[in-house]
Amino acid sequence: MTNIWEPIRIGRMNLPHRFAMAPLTRSRAQADGTPGELAAEYYGQRASLGLLISEGTQPSADGQGYPNTPGIYTDDHVRGWQRVTSAVHARGGHLFIQLMHAGRMGHPDNTAHGRAPVAPSAIAPGEKMFTLGGLKDAPVPRPLATEEVPATIADYRHAAARSIEAGADGVEIHGANGYLIQQFFSPNANTRTDSYGGSIENRARFGLEVVAAVVDEVGADRTGIRLSPGSRLGGIAEGEGHEAFYLHLVKELARFDLAYLHVAHGGNEELLRRIRELWPKALLVNRVNRPLEAATADVEAGLADVAPVGRWALSNPDFIERFRRGAALNPPDPQTFYGSGAAGYTDYPHLEASAASA
Repeated sequence: MTNIWEPIRIGRMNLPHRFAMAPLTRSRAQADGTPGELAAEYYGQRASLGLLISEGTQPSADGQGYPNTPGIYTDDHVRGWQRVTSAVHARGGHLFIQLMHAGRMGHPDNTAHGRAPVAPSAIAPGEKMFTLGGLKDAPVPRPLATEEVPATIADYRHAAARSIEAGADGVEIHGANGYLIQQFFSPNANTRTDSYGGSIENRARFGLEVVAAVVDEVGADRTGIRLSPGSRLGGIAEGEGHEAFYLHLVKELARFDLAYLHVAHGGNEELLRRIRELWPKALLVNRVNRPLEAATADVEAGLADVAPVGRWALSNPDFIERFRRGAALNPPDPQTFYGSGAAGYTDYPHLEASAASA
């Protein structure tokens, strides 16, 4: 049985334990996508988690979905992320920047250019989108022409290169949670008739070409990918055949020798077991609403190599120390999850401060 405190090597990183920080959207970047003034403090506070996976970061202007999310494609973005990576490294942690193209999960009001979101097909997600002007219907996206697809893949390549330039230890390709890559995966979001739609092989093609481009640019040992089989976020409905799709996809991804696969697990235990059997490298498993007492279960059972934590990390900058001691955790405040400055971002108390106030 693997113990949660056993060290592990992932890619080029030697990690001190089997926890990690899951990606968490915080919507506190500057209007141009540069990480906000408090971002370095926020991530630096959480460096003891070992591997920190950043909030979703758009690889291009068209990749932005929500207001005030960070980018990683301009010089200003790189300088902003350099402050973050320096703060994390100074405290012994590692940072992978998550490359997230939101695809149809966006709104013109959230971008500087005001264009319609792009997606595999002209199919709206049927969901509301948060904007600075309040909740609005996510519009029908503009479908990417076949000849535009290589440029979108090149955006991921460019963003990966800029991430390494910013000092990141690697990048996580976001292929989950209803965003662009999963939109290509899903038959209800992808009705294309070209080589990127229809069959399992065609629907997997865009994601695999993104992975190939990123690996070619920064190396397999600095590349991870996140998947969420069966997820219905963003209006996605992958259907009863999604198990066969993901088994094919994981087999193809295994050829790249990536640093890790990160599964946002939706509850299909047999599929997770099959993925574990097929995947030869580090497997991260993030279960939705997992109780604290089960935080180590997947690692101990051999179903996962690493257990990423989300909201617990958000509200507990010293989660590792608290968990090690069995100390109480700060409860997260949902009212401050997004875009409210230091409150609920960098002001959650550490264990020593909590004890002193008590």
